[in-house]
Amino acid sequence: QAQLVESGGGLVQTEGSLRLSCAPSGRAFGTYALAWFRQGSGEEREFVAAITWRAGTKDYADSVKGRFTISRDPAKNTVTLQMNNLKPEDAAVYYCAADTHGWRQYSLRDVRSYDVWGQGTQVTVSS
Repeated sequence: QAQLVESGGGLVQTEGSLRLSCAPSGRAFGTYALAWFRQGSGEEREFVAAITWRAGTKDYADSVKGRFTISRDPAKNTVTLQMNNLKPEDAAVYYCAADTHGWRQYSLRDVRSYDVWGQGTQVTVSS
């Protein structure tokens, strides 16, 4: 079974930094795009950032643009999310997601574009 495993979450103070990583586990699969979403308590899952695997095209939610950076390492088959200048409103469970089909029926900002998900990693930002 194809899975993704996130790591790097934790507790950080406001204006601090964290680096999240995501790697595949289990059955190998091809990837057309990878993304990070987050979900706060009692909230819907929201788009954070995405990157296409082949071209490396990036997209960010307005709320994180200029503070977060998504990158990929094809050699290690991993994607990372560097988060700087964290704010209390960034606190959430962060999920890594992969589009292994490439159908592009939906936007890369849409959860429906992704068919493989990780279990999530908690990010807590203290004020």
